[in-house]
Amino acid sequence: MITTVVFDLDDTLYDEVEYCRSGFASVAEFLAYQASAESIFAALWKQFVAGNHKKTFNASLEELGINYDDDLIQKLINVYRNHVPKIALPDDSRDVLAELSDKYTLALLTDGFLPAQQLKVQALGIEKYFKCIIYTEQLGRNCWKPSPAGFEKLLKTLNTKAETTVYVADNEEKDFVGPNKLGILTIQIIRPARIHRPPFLLSQESREASARHIIHELRQLPALLAEL
Repeated sequence: MITTVVFDLDDTLYDEVEYCRSGFASVAEFLAYQASAESIFAALWKQFVAGNHKKTFNASLEELGINYDDDLIQKLINVYRNHVPKIALPDDSRDVLAELSDKYTLALLTDGFLPAQQLKVQALGIEKYFKCIIYTEQLGRNCWKPSPAGFEKLLKTLNTKAETTVYVADNEEKDFVGPNKLGILTIQIIRPARIHRPPFLLSQESREASARHIIHELRQLPALLAEL
């Protein structure tokens, strides 16, 4: 019987692309002394939607003809990571969290840079639903997924068993490796706007790390849990 439901954050409880949009808007405002915030945001967004998720700032500044160095890029990264995000919890996520909180122990386990993840949680207003929140950054960068360390910490903190716990997340490249190894049941949610998409052909390792169940809407989760 399932007693504990653990959620990932980004692209699980909300669309991470909205956080990216919010972050780029903050960076554009920061750089508004160089050009209009609108043109800077447009350049950033153009690079991002084209798939440039690692050198977005560099490529955008080059396109705009703005001189930059490593110090400026780091400042932009800090602005992005430390901005107060303009994101909202979708209605379906709010309804499901409220429903499940009456039946299960709920927890959150998320990777990412600590200030950014904490600011997301605060902006979404979801702390009240969770008995435990594990920010793997607090355990050390080596404890980010696919490491099982965060899940081991969570099970110990909640004094619960792997076989009565499920993890709901989105990214099959890393999210399910750790919990699968520990015997935690895994459920993948595939949101239409998700950022991380696997290659068409998954490697054997990726297939072995796949979630045990797949849903396409969070509203499907309560019924699935009732069947498990």
